[in-house]
Amino acid sequence: MAGQRLMIGFNGTALNSDLKFYINTFKVGGIILFSRNIKDPRQLENLCRSAQAYAGDCGHPPLFIAIDQEGGQVARLKKPFTVFPGNPSMTAEADARYFAEITAAELNQVGINMDMAPVLDIAPKEIDSIMARRSFGHDPGQVSLLGAEVIRGLQQNGILSVAKHFPGIGRTILDSHHDLPSLDVTPEDLEASDLLPFQAAIACDVAGIMLSHIHYPGLDQKWPASLSPAIAQELLRRKLGFDGLVITDDLDMGAIKKHYPIHGAIQQILKAEIDIALICHKGPDIKTAFEEILRQADNSEIVATQGENAVQRILRAKDRLGIEK
Repeated sequence: MAGQRLMIGFNGTALNSDLKFYINTFKVGGIILFSRNIKDPRQLENLCRSAQAYAGDCGHPPLFIAIDQEGGQVARLKKPFTVFPGNPSMTAEADARYFAEITAAELNQVGINMDMAPVLDIAPKEIDSIMARRSFGHDPGQVSLLGAEVIRGLQQNGILSVAKHFPGIGRTILDSHHDLPSLDVTPEDLEASDLLPFQAAIACDVAGIMLSHIHYPGLDQKWPASLSPAIAQELLRRKLGFDGLVITDDLDMGAIKKHYPIHGAIQQILKAEIDIALICHKGPDIKTAFEEILRQADNSEIVATQGENAVQRILRAKDRLGIEK
């Protein structure tokens, strides 16, 4: 149960001893790929297929093998893969559909089964939004329309889509990779704008939603979204009715790393009914997170029950992939 709730990054371009350890000993539920893991299509396919086969040989469920392939500014796959200019260049549903179909085909070809896309953040025209170069734009209706088209295009072609970054970071100008932004907006502001694309994503059965590392004092005075029961549990699960995968953004980012120890972050993630903790770099935090999940489940019947529910959602998403166990 503990390992399935972890998605981890690693070093190397092949199924090495580190990756085998994460898969066999910690029984991680997923891995995420970065440029450091990619040399060329053949190597990438060998890496993904061998990791998936190794998980099966160990008797574990299939792996989520994820990547950030938004196009434009954030695209881990470069040539000879198709290089798209990014979300701001999309103006019609046909653009979004074409991106999703080509991307899904190329991800399937190399054994990747999850795309951390689309970005559903709305970038207002009146500020220098941190998401200006990654967003579909400033209009909630347009972002909803194009985002939903990407989700359908990916998922109808065998790739799980993870929409991000709930409940919306387009109004921020500070990069959460470096520190913790605060966005003091009212729930009414979010409902009128930022939440609309995520509601559209839920309506078209998006597989997962990624939480932002942003503090919204109007929603939770203490915790950022990625650690917040008020946002992940009450708003996303209860109010919006989302029963798919809820995933943190990378816990190695400065917004979390500079302010919260990993064991405390994991405690909050479990309280908030968040399914998957994302840790994108090799290091002791992966082991600490694994052990903290085990410890909390052993000490709390509520955490254990919620953990079982999380694993059921994870396994249900893996069943959508049709990978033989």
